[in-house]
Amino acid sequence: MIDVVVFFFLLGVFARLVKSDLRLPEALYETLSIYLLLAIGLKGGIELSRQPLADLAPQVLATMALGFAIPFALFPLLRLLRLSGVDSAAVAAHYGSVSVVTFAVATAALTRRGIEYESHAALWVAVMEAPGLVAGILLARWSISREAEAVPPGAGAARPRAPGVRWGELAHDVLFGKSVLLLMGGLLIGAVAGDAGTAPIKAVFIDPFKGVLALFLLELGLVAGSRLAEVKRFGLAVLVVGIGVPPLLALAGAAVGWALDLSAGGIAIVATLAASASYIAAPTAMRIAVPQANAALSITAALGITFPFNLVVGIPLYIELGLALARP
Repeated sequence: MIDVVVFFFLLGVFARLVKSDLRLPEALYETLSIYLLLAIGLKGGIELSRQPLADLAPQVLATMALGFAIPFALFPLLRLLRLSGVDSAAVAAHYGSVSVVTFAVATAALTRRGIEYESHAALWVAVMEAPGLVAGILLARWSISREAEAVPPGAGAARPRAPGVRWGELAHDVLFGKSVLLLMGGLLIGAVAGDAGTAPIKAVFIDPFKGVLALFLLELGLVAGSRLAEVKRFGLAVLVVGIGVPPLLALAGAAVGWALDLSAGGIAIVATLAASASYIAAPTAMRIAVPQANAALSITAALGITFPFNLVVGIPLYIELGLALARP
């Protein structure tokens, strides 16, 4: 059965399709997003306080490598779909990064089914956010350089030039942007304070988590519903990316989880993270580093198609994949 929080997302999509006047105040949306990021970080940090960090190094390195590799694997496929070089790089960067909300839904689904997973899984989310963005920027610069070389000297049209990436501004925006800062901050607070230190705020940040997630998904359903009209504009390519790419990436994530000897739930989570697409950090980073890319294309694929697909169809499949691959 679909997790109850997913029905809130579907309600939001339905409300938008029937042109309801349902809306959440913008201030409430910001508050809910801050709450979820902090709560996820805190829960992961509390678990980190219970184990030595050195034991987690292989998992951190493997998940970072996975995030960095995904854009390079996707780029040729996106070019085959006749997307431009910069658009292919930007879309690939969105899929190389991760969706924190998709992670939250996956963990809620695992908990509801009584499937155990590594309690420090929030750490994987935090370290997978940035590598895919860096890979996408490198691909975009390479594409622009290739286009410049393809223009013969003396041609009437001006040669395209690869703009210099403002790496300092980009690093600041990615590493100290809301999502990474709150996740890492929550992880650090939870790791330092531990069970005893966080006990007084448990009733605020731990117990109501699923109810807050349901409200946030209601708002995301409204946003995703408003993006459905964009699908017709971009045609078949965006559907192929939004629906066809996540299961393929989930297989790669599951293989990494299996190689790390994770639990069934852990494999399912890494598969989910690999299959997810960022619609918070990635659009901001691409706007700074690759302003030539079509931002509407990337966000339509990530939020308008992949996010609903993962919530309704993908996560149950990734959980079954984890159960099938986990070692006894």
